[in-house]
Amino acid sequence: MKTLYFDCGMGAAGDMLSAALLELFDDKQAVLDELNALGIPGVEFKAEVSTKCGINGTHLSVTVNGEEEESADVHDHEHHAHDHVHEHEYHHDHDHEHTHEHEHGHGHHHHSSMADIEHIIGHLPLENAVRADVIAVYKLIAEAESHAHGMPVSEIHFHEVGTMDAVADITATCLLIRKLAPEKIVASPVHVGAGKVRCAHGVLPVPAPATAYILRDVPIYGGHIQGELCTPTGAALLKHFAAAFGDMPVMRVQRVGYGMGKKDFEVANCVRAMLGETGDGADSVYELNCNIDDMTAEMIGFAAEKIREAGAVEVFTTAVMMKKNRPGTLLTVLCREAQKEAVVQAIFKHTATIGIRETLCRRYVLTRTEETVETALGPVRRKVSSGYGVQRAKFEHDDLAALAEKNGLSLTEVMNKIDR
Repeated sequence: MKTLYFDCGMGAAGDMLSAALLELFDDKQAVLDELNALGIPGVEFKAEVSTKCGINGTHLSVTVNGEEEESADVHDHEHHAHDHVHEHEYHHDHDHEHTHEHEHGHGHHHHSSMADIEHIIGHLPLENAVRADVIAVYKLIAEAESHAHGMPVSEIHFHEVGTMDAVADITATCLLIRKLAPEKIVASPVHVGAGKVRCAHGVLPVPAPATAYILRDVPIYGGHIQGELCTPTGAALLKHFAAAFGDMPVMRVQRVGYGMGKKDFEVANCVRAMLGETGDGADSVYELNCNIDDMTAEMIGFAAEKIREAGAVEVFTTAVMMKKNRPGTLLTVLCREAQKEAVVQAIFKHTATIGIRETLCRRYVLTRTEETVETALGPVRRKVSSGYGVQRAKFEHDDLAALAEKNGLSLTEVMNKIDR
């Protein structure tokens, strides 16, 4: 099984996660160009080589109209506090928080609501699945800020630089994960740091309230390193994508990426991402079921599409007989724990059901890989599944359809030519 593992021994921030993922690609510049081509307002991505404790990695710099978000850790010395302050007004969330710089103010910036954020994300040239991930992650942050400040999500407003900085980091991370297409994501317990951090509301303990709220039910720990190691954005990304938190699984590692922060500690300040294959084994998914007898086929089809966009692994229907001998539809949805809440919300929103049944299932899966095969008609992607003593392969239908359209052939003719 294609597995992505995040080593969060020095916490996690959006820029560090995205930088670590960027390192897993062969053509990093092409991926960087794709990120900059998204046209996020005022944003520029730049990959920089960074060395921490003798280890080379990548720092992914994000500037918004030429400005880069900075940090505000508070360090207490023997007789006085020497504060390095950045008075951002993102209600605490900013990403590039693994910096430690001079005082830096921003005057009177525009502030954005959650609706503004959704509008921005909605107009980016992203696949629906990536857009759904970005919005889901941002909602985790907004809900945490809402809880921390005791006000509705609709009243939470984000500082302009912090807003676009986080949008950039979240979008980059979501897009790169979709491009890598891991079947399972696992993260280590998260080191959150210690001490205090300053934001627009004053000095807050580490982890900051929003971060602590997001990381509920996630194994976290502090330590002697003073500073904010895990940011709200980093926490939300891990919470959304990681199917499990724990030790690194037994896996054949194929690629390793190091995403660097700006601060220097006695420990390398980085997130390490490892991409590889775990052996034949089992995977856990949630099965969500509900019976429907008052929706048309068109409505159920639309609902299934929206549920998939919310993060479902699989959506399918079965014809059933319901009470009073009425024909109905059994809707079955498979999802991982990290996406379960979003999927449940999508089911209630887009179907007429008033109740959902939940079962935790253990399933056995083959290891799946994808390769590109050069053929007489052009390159075609081929999916290969193996494990438990079997191996099978299947060409990507979209590639076959494109070749058929291009060459004026039927799908059968294309497959016959390729099989030769």
